[in-house]
Amino acid sequence: MSTTTSSGSAAAKPSSAGSGQVKELTIRGVIIGGIITLVFTAANVYLGLKVGLTFATSIPAAVISMAILRRFSDHTIQENNIVQTIASAAGTLSAIIFVLPGLIIVGWWTGFPYLQTVLVIILGGILGVTYSIPLRRALVTNSDLPYPEGVAGAEVLRVGDTSEGAEESSRGLGVIVRGSIASAALYFLNALKAISVDISGVFRVGAGATMMGTSLSLALAGVGHLVGIGVGIAMIVGLLISYGVLLPVRTWGGAAAAPDLADFVSTTFASEVRIVGAGAIAIAAIWTFLKILGPIVSGIRDSLASSAKRDAGEELPLTERDLSMKTVIGVTVGSMLPIGVLLWLFLHGTSVAHHAAGLIIASILFILLTGLVVASVCGYMAGLIGSSNSPISGVGILVAVSAAALVRTIASSSSPDDVRTLVAYTLFVTAVVFGVATISNDNLQDLKTGQLVDSTPWKQQVALVIGVVFGAIVIPPVLSLMQGAFGFAGAPGAGADAWPRPRRTSSSTWCRASSAATSTGACWDWAPSSAPLSSPLTRPCAVAASTRCRRSPSAWACTCPPVSPS
Repeated sequence: MSTTTSSGSAAAKPSSAGSGQVKELTIRGVIIGGIITLVFTAANVYLGLKVGLTFATSIPAAVISMAILRRFSDHTIQENNIVQTIASAAGTLSAIIFVLPGLIIVGWWTGFPYLQTVLVIILGGILGVTYSIPLRRALVTNSDLPYPEGVAGAEVLRVGDTSEGAEESSRGLGVIVRGSIASAALYFLNALKAISVDISGVFRVGAGATMMGTSLSLALAGVGHLVGIGVGIAMIVGLLISYGVLLPVRTWGGAAAAPDLADFVSTTFASEVRIVGAGAIAIAAIWTFLKILGPIVSGIRDSLASSAKRDAGEELPLTERDLSMKTVIGVTVGSMLPIGVLLWLFLHGTSVAHHAAGLIIASILFILLTGLVVASVCGYMAGLIGSSNSPISGVGILVAVSAAALVRTIASSSSPDDVRTLVAYTLFVTAVVFGVATISNDNLQDLKTGQLVDSTPWKQQVALVIGVVFGAIVIPPVLSLMQGAFGFAGAPGAGADAWPRPRRTSSSTWCRASSAATSTGACWDWAPSSAPLSSPLTRPCAVAASTRCRRSPSAWACTCPPVSPS
């Protein structure tokens, strides 16, 4: 009876044998996805730098896509899925901002060189796509993981594809527009000093100290709505443990003598307390990988078998057609050449250029092997608790520390110039692997949505690559805009109003006493949120047991006060 319902049903369920032609990867879908990408990627970059959180953009992208494509009579649910796939891939790639500003903070870059930044993001993102293709069978098709955002996205697409969902789609788009206007108005009032949206303070707890702060932000309210009550409770518990227990304990006895209590407490939190959470995530990541290693191997085997069947001319259902494993392997291995060139250009003309061959070969092997581990862990965690809630930051910290250990093994040096170069190089390598992590954290969620709405996997995988390219084009200029407007705290020349360094990357210099028996400490010229006692890039610095030292503004070296005579 109803033409709309019939066509929607037909679109939602194409012939499993692949005889029916369904609109999926279309020019208009790519254009709409690119336009949505501009808005959501810029918003994610801003929010990530401001509060250390990014959000999954698949559901709001699906709502906007449906409101636009509904105006075309021949639209399909699969085409809507492609649009949200492009937008969500680009949006999730913005998490790369937790690494790249580190190169500004350590003084290696003065800005974000466009071509270099774009290539790093694209190469890391494409590797994330290729690594997640064989994981689809292991973690999506043959898995009972809930994929909360993927399932929710499929439900949004299904409802919106019906005649009854037209009104819901329009209402949802209206809510997004009104929310954006309200958030902009709040920001404008704060900029005019008409209202205050942030409050924070430091206070003593016995012989120790802690800090607390809050912010009135509609963006954070929206993120809270997306992540849900369960994750919100988990974050509150973590907050109480960190600020209510660990921080007072780690500052116990030193707060009274600190000349600047706020600086002392924030330093202790960044260099010690945060490491507890990072360590827990690191152990969880290793355990997760070991647990899913069997299904991963099985999934790769199934993907190879499926490719062999297609090469032999056997017809497969649309929903089982991935990109050929020959293509996947070829792109993965082929990506190592431009990555190697980028690494060589990074080291060329530096003080450690004589170590270039060893560093580049080791880094390429590191990216290949670590990328698979990171993609597996992030994909599994996204399937378990959702992309927005996945502890990708902890995985990134683990990657950064591992990369630093590898770099130090090949090119250890105590020269300040050499250390600065090695620190920057380590961040650069970490950025590539972090790109793999960000994309694999989202891809499997999108592929789950595609499975539920009968999309063709290989077309979604192409859409993911397109989303990576869109995101890579947008992110560098937005980062440059944020740097010019706010700056990054800890970077050379940063002003008093500079934004706090990204919550998931810390590139400042700290000096901490090592042992009371030796009366020496160690200067850490870099370790992204890594534990001082395990940081591989260290240089001795004779200081009193309770002294902290910082980077001199004129040179990359620690300026430590002399040890007071006893």
